[in-house]
This record gives sequence, structure tokens and C-alpha cells, in this order.
Amino acid sequence: MTQEPPAFSPLPRDQILALGASRIREIANGAMGRSDVAAFWFGENDQPTPAFIRLAGGEALARGETFYTQNLGMPELREAIAAYLGRLHGIGVGPERVGVVGSGISGLMLAGQMLLSPGSKVVIVTPVWPNITELPRILGAEVIRVPLAIVEGRWQLDLDRLREALTPDVTALFLNSPNNPTGWTIDRAALADIFAHCRRLGIWVVTDDVYERLVFGGEGRSPSLLPVADPEDRLVSVNSFSKAWSMTGWRAGWMVGPERFIGELAKVIEYNTSCVPAFVQRGAIAALEGNRGEAAVAALRQELETSRRLLADGLHRHERIELPEADGAMYAFFRLRGVEDDMQLARDLLATEGLGLAPGSAFGPEGAGWLRWCFAARPEKIADGLGRLERFLAR
Repeated sequence: MTQEPPAFSPLPRDQILALGASRIREIANGAMGRSDVAAFWFGENDQPTPAFIRLAGGEALARGETFYTQNLGMPELREAIAAYLGRLHGIGVGPERVGVVGSGISGLMLAGQMLLSPGSKVVIVTPVWPNITELPRILGAEVIRVPLAIVEGRWQLDLDRLREALTPDVTALFLNSPNNPTGWTIDRAALADIFAHCRRLGIWVVTDDVYERLVFGGEGRSPSLLPVADPEDRLVSVNSFSKAWSMTGWRAGWMVGPERFIGELAKVIEYNTSCVPAFVQRGAIAALEGNRGEAAVAALRQELETSRRLLADGLHRHERIELPEADGAMYAFFRLRGVEDDMQLARDLLATEGLGLAPGSAFGPEGAGWLRWCFAARPEKIADGLGRLERFLAR
């Protein structure tokens, strides 16, 4: 008598089953590409990558630069990143502390793979881009959320509450500033305070710095730990070419960490993506070398400031809308007083007026009832979106 083989489920492990699908994609997927939709749901510029960057990548592709490169990136790109950081922050960072990765989120996942084990505790300031809270869960880690609060019309971080969460059994703090979705930007004193606390307890600090150039007023960059950290401190800075250089589709970023950490990173990159394509890296080099890249960043920031003011003025015209002040990133995070179901509100805006916004609950339970509007768009598109919102509110 033959024995029946055991029945095996064709499903992945429990951590994957527990992940939530992207609520932004849930709203956007059915309407992407529709000409009647004014879409502001994704965090990207509505203009293509600057022409000189595209040209550099295209020329490399035409030359046949389609082969593997070093795991940590081409030496000339690592040197260009190190030089850029030196100019930006007034510090000396050698290329041996730099690793090139395939996007900011790839860098965050790599940092997680390097630092976290099943059961590790990770503290994250929220609301935040859902990828940051979900990647530790993929790795079996426990996420401890510390929410921002609105104080006198601005997003604020309760430092005492964060310090209470950063206990000796915590492995890492993941910090995103300027923050997606709120635009909250930590001040220099608070950042130094948190870092000193983590340093005393041996907690790694992983900073998501992809919006550091998209700040309004001041020095044109957000506060960074790189100028105050020692080379061997437990600090990993993750950055990307996506936002400041309008290179979202290129999938290129970098990590800065202790030299020994970056040396080990090469192995982990090998087992993930092996390397970033050579022609992509050529475009990234062009973004950093010479004056054209800085001019492009400055121009983008000026365009964002114009669209930001236009959008904020339009939203503030409505008494029902609450829009806290924020200093960075490329988003307006707002809510309609009395409306709690942000998913239904996002669906209704899309169905009735073709206005595509991201639901706030996509960024965690702290964002329930809120909406995110990406203002990295031409003024005429912002004005069109505001008109659609006006019609919806007049119903």
C-alpha cells in the first residue's frame, strides 16, 4: 500500500504572509497611465533626469559598458561620492567608507541584512515610508514605533519618548529626516542628542538621507551625523540619486559606514545584486562631478519651493484642511477634519475628480485619516490638482 506524500503549502514563510501590500500601489495600480488622472501619489519629479546625466549614461551604454563592475561600485564613482560628501559637509570621507548600491531602499535592506537577526529590536520614528518599517519585519526583527506629534502647527519629535524606546536591548535606530511623508526635519541639537544616547548604549544608527538636499531655507541641506561621527562609530548613512537629481528610475544610491563594515558589505551586495550596472554608474558620476549637478539640485529645490508654496496656499484656503508646517522633502501631508477613512477618501478623489493622492495609512497607523500629495510637479499641474480638490470639496 503506497503512502500519500504529505501536503505542503505553496506559500512563503510567515513573515512574508504578514506583510501588508502597498496602499499607495493599491490606489495607483488601476489608474496608472490614464490621461484623465492628475497623479501625485508617488515620490518622484514629473520631469525627466537632467539631460547631461542621461547623456553620460547613454554614451556608456553605446560604448558597450554592459559588464559586471566591482561589488562596491566603480572606484571613480566611490571617489566622486566621497568628494561630494567632503564638499557638502566639510569632512574627509575616504572612498573606502563608501559603497554603491542599487537604490536607497536597497541600501536600507542591505543595512538590515548586515545588522539584524530574527528577534532584533529596531526603533523607527513614524509615520514613515512603509518600506522602512517592513524590511526589518521581512528579516524577522521587531519594530518599535515612536510617532511624531503636531505641536503648535508643526511636526515635532518627543525626544524623551524616543530615548525611552532606545534601550540597551535595541539593535538599531532607523531615522528618516527629512521625513517621508510629513516633511519633518530634525534639528541639529536633537540629532546630536539622539546619537550620543545611541553611542552610549552601542545602538547602530541607520539614517535614510535621501531627502537631505531637499530642504527649504537655511544651508540647502538637512542636519547630518556624518560631520560629528567618528569613522568607527556605529553609523550607516544611506543615500540615493533618486530625489535630488531626479533619477528615480536609475536605481542608484550609496552607503557610508565604518571601513570594516563597508568591506563586509561587498559580500552581501554580491549575494543580492552583485553590482550596479556600469552605465548607471556613469550617469551617477556625471551627477556629482563639475558644476552641472549642483546647478541641477539648486534648480530643483527652487522649483519645489514654488510648487510647495502654491500647494500650501491652496490647501490653507479651506478651513476643513489641516496642513502642519514642515521644512523638507517633497510632500504635503494633510487631512480633512472629520474624515477618518483615508483609503476611501483617496478612492473617492480618484473616482470623482481623477485626483491621485497617497493614503496616509500607507505610512503606518499614525497616518490614518491623512493624505500625502507629492509637489515635485510643475506649477500648472499643481494648480490643476487644486482645482480638482476644490470641485470635490464643493460637492
